Amino acid sequence: MHRAAKATRLAVVIPSRSQPSQASFLTRAIASIRAQTAQREVAIEVLVCLDKGESPPTLPDQKDIRFVEAPSRGQAAALNVGAAQASADYLAFLEDDDHWHPERVTYALRALENSDFTSTTQLELDDGGIIARINDFPTPSGWFMPMSCWQRIGQFNETFRWHLDNEWLGRLGDSGLRRMHLVEATAPIELRHIAQVRPWLLNCLQLGGPQVSLGRHPTLVPLVYRLIHANSGMAMIERDAQAQEVSKTECQSLVSRFGRIPW
Repeated sequence: MHRAAKATRLAVVIPSRSQPSQASFLTRAIASIRAQTAQREVAIEVLVCLDKGESPPTLPDQKDIRFVEAPSRGQAAALNVGAAQASADYLAFLEDDDHWHPERVTYALRALENSDFTSTTQLELDDGGIIARINDFPTPSGWFMPMSCWQRIGQFNETFRWHLDNEWLGRLGDSGLRRMHLVEATAPIELRHIAQVRPWLLNCLQLGGPQVSLGRHPTLVPLVYRLIHANSGMAMIERDAQAQEVSKTECQSLVSRFGRIPW
């Protein structure tokens, strides 16, 4: 049982790579962390983790931000080095082009009173701020866990380029730890309704492992805002044949190991 009252320190690891919008992405992501209502009760440490050889971007306010360089290139290496250098009771990830709802930390801590790990649905927006859809896939920007959970499951597998999150979720699903996937207040929670209108949410329940449950939070929108843009990883897979082949190979590896593509 993980009580929110004991949560004194949270480390937020932000993997970030050099691109034209890097500084503006990071500025928005960090601002959303600083705007958390839980700041009154939780000390939040932000670690921005860069690819090997990259210099930190210039941000408007770099106070209390730690820049960490990964020993090798790739998102998995950046996430791993950040988690390794974090000193906290709880660990969360936030991709640099995503940002959080102000109550994101509050509701995650509440969920951990009855679970060992939380993931969450996201609201996808385009560059102009127009809502595209709700995305129920549990990306790392929606992960929140006690540090003990991270230590038990272990680091990201750095041999994976695109589906490192699926691979980690596979190990989590097979671990026996309890996972709660957070959804907005109006989301369906009965299987017959989920199957009709939110098939990706059904994937979370059926492919996440035997200990996955859904938890509604009080807000009408998801707790993570995910940006759709041309330089995102999914966009690169869609337009690049070589990336598609790597993705296909990784998916085959996941099925061979776990018997499914974990969600």
